[in-house]
Amino acid sequence: MEQTFTAQMSVFKGRWRLYVVLLNTTDPWPEFSFDRAAPVPTFTERTEALSVLGFEPVPGAEWAWTEDSDAPDNPASPVVLIAATRVRSREGWGA
Repeated sequence: MEQTFTAQMSVFKGRWRLYVVLLNTTDPWPEFSFDRAAPVPTFTERTEALSVLGFEPVPGAEWAWTEDSDAPDNPASPVVLIAATRVRSREGWGA
């Protein structure tokens, strides 16, 4: 059975970044910066960024968006959006 991973995208230091979560490793997570806060990277841009990192979306996977906040106990805290989808390796990660 092929191994799948979670790819996430969020704004970090004013820029959208996409990263693949690798569990049970001390290796750095593959990461791609879009070098901008707006507009939100398109589906095509996200797919191309995953490809640069050696991953591709799992067939049928969709991006799910979640709201978080910088200060969870403060309802006035700015909203942080996090997108996530399932991906698989194109270059042997986790193989």
